[in-house]
Amino acid sequence: MRRVKITLSILLVSAFLPAFNIQKENDQRVTSSIEWIKTEHNFGRIKQNIPVAAAFEFKNPSMVPLVIISVEPQCGCTVADYPKEPVTFGKKGVVSVSFDARNSGYFQKSIIVTSNSEQGSTTLVIKGEVVMQDT
Repeated sequence: MRRVKITLSILLVSAFLPAFNIQKENDQRVTSSIEWIKTEHNFGRIKQNIPVAAAFEFKNPSMVPLVIISVEPQCGCTVADYPKEPVTFGKKGVVSVSFDARNSGYFQKSIIVTSNSEQGSTTLVIKGEVVMQDT
């Protein structure tokens, strides 16, 4: 009788063991993917005090909805807008970045995009040269 109990116990444990592994897999962080068309934009020469904007387009190639968690510009001269809703499989989204062009001279600004993608974050870059307007 004791052998039967031990055998039944072993069978029950081995029958439920895969269920524990599935739960463990489900506890892992679910990630999406993101494909950027470009991650850098060069405005070239732009006139001082005339704001400019760039659009960084991306696509979600994975079956997991892509969620943009945050978009953080490097400084106050740059403002960004991004999709607040999840981007589903095969759909595109845009991170829009505007630069105020107040100060003359060469500039290069970074914008950090954090998402639930495999890479976690992507750095977008805008650059160019602000020149004084002709009077």
